[in-house]
Amino acid sequence: MQFADIQEARDFLAANPEVRSIELMLIDANGVPRGKLLHRDELLAIYQNGRPLPSSILSLTMQGEDVEATGLVWEVADADCWTYPLPGSLTLQPWRNTPTGQLQVSMHPTQGQPAAPADPRHALMRVIERLKADGFHPVMAVELEFYLLDKQRDASGRPQPAVQMNGVRPEAPQVYGVYELEQVQPFLDDLYAACEVQGLPVRTAISEYAPGQLELTLEHRFDALQAVDEGIRYKRLVRGVANKHGLQACFMAKPFGDRAGSGMHLHVSLADEQGNNLYASEDPQGTPLLRHSIGGMMATLLDSLAIFCPNANSFRRFQANSYAPLAKSWGVNNRTVSFRVPGGPAVSRHIEHRICGADANPYLAAAAILAGIHHGIREQIDPGAAIVGNGYEQATEFLPTDWLTALRALERSTWAREALGEEFLKVFLAIKQTEYRQFMAEVGEQDWRWYLNHA
Repeated sequence: MQFADIQEARDFLAANPEVRSIELMLIDANGVPRGKLLHRDELLAIYQNGRPLPSSILSLTMQGEDVEATGLVWEVADADCWTYPLPGSLTLQPWRNTPTGQLQVSMHPTQGQPAAPADPRHALMRVIERLKADGFHPVMAVELEFYLLDKQRDASGRPQPAVQMNGVRPEAPQVYGVYELEQVQPFLDDLYAACEVQGLPVRTAISEYAPGQLELTLEHRFDALQAVDEGIRYKRLVRGVANKHGLQACFMAKPFGDRAGSGMHLHVSLADEQGNNLYASEDPQGTPLLRHSIGGMMATLLDSLAIFCPNANSFRRFQANSYAPLAKSWGVNNRTVSFRVPGGPAVSRHIEHRICGADANPYLAAAAILAGIHHGIREQIDPGAAIVGNGYEQATEFLPTDWLTALRALERSTWAREALGEEFLKVFLAIKQTEYRQFMAEVGEQDWRWYLNHA
């Protein structure tokens, strides 16, 4: 594992004498940044000797509660585990009111024990290394949809889209509307400026298929790990910039029952060591390697669905004619399928994976996708015929639409244990099974509305 050189820290401190605090963040199994706010005087020591964080930091539910069944709490005495900085992650957080830095760390493979196997970034690294050992270099890009919400709830106490510059709260989808982008220009201006400061390759902004819903694309990277690191930092940045504007950036998969869900589309291709696209073909359906890759992702889709859709809310996104996929299906230039091969010149041939909700952990989602691709290549799995036309009408093998079925499939999967690691899977499943029990035990407004008077 490559960690950052101390000269990076020296250069940062010299260039930013006004910075007094630095946010140190580690990404947990849910994709939530956890860490500390440090004083600048502590920075050099982290680069020299690492920074201890408690083992329980990687045992947490979405609510930030310990899960004892992970084995990372009391049975290891909540031991300190050493983390080290990732190269290129030391930047400014331009959205802060006072000059503040940001540093991402990861568990050291040996000094980070016993928590190191639970670091989701390690799971992705292992999958990438196995692909590279067979001569395949994954190229990836991350697309994230999100809602810009008002911090003020509506009269019923529910979230609502933010008021725009024109003083109007949007109600119509206005997909691809340029006027809608103009109405959030101050936010977008700060977002692009912050991405430039942090070196994040953000490109096109799109008004998506719901009021207040946006998507900004990140450029593809020859280094898949870099692409996903950038996706992680971009998500943190969007939340920060939104907060600066008095807004809330929401990455829930389905925040509104009657509006479009938010997905995370991961674009992937395989290259050789020189960067030549191994999927490139004048045939829109790509090379046999591309089709075997799709076959592998289809074959492992049920096993990995709890990774792509990790929360109860994730499954509310799967509805027909909603631009969210419903089945094991693929097609060319077709947004009604799960695995889309976009159009374009031969050299750009790649696969767009459309299953994940925006709430998925990008490290784990990318790891499961790439491991599925590797499986398909090794076994030369045929994905069957490409769907032409409306994939919703032609679907034959539907995805399960409930959390428990997906969790049980992941728990039974020998492929997932090999792909993600036995120790990691133990931790992830312990967290998610705990969350499932907590979610099902909570009685909410819908229960009262449906059953209070008539059950």
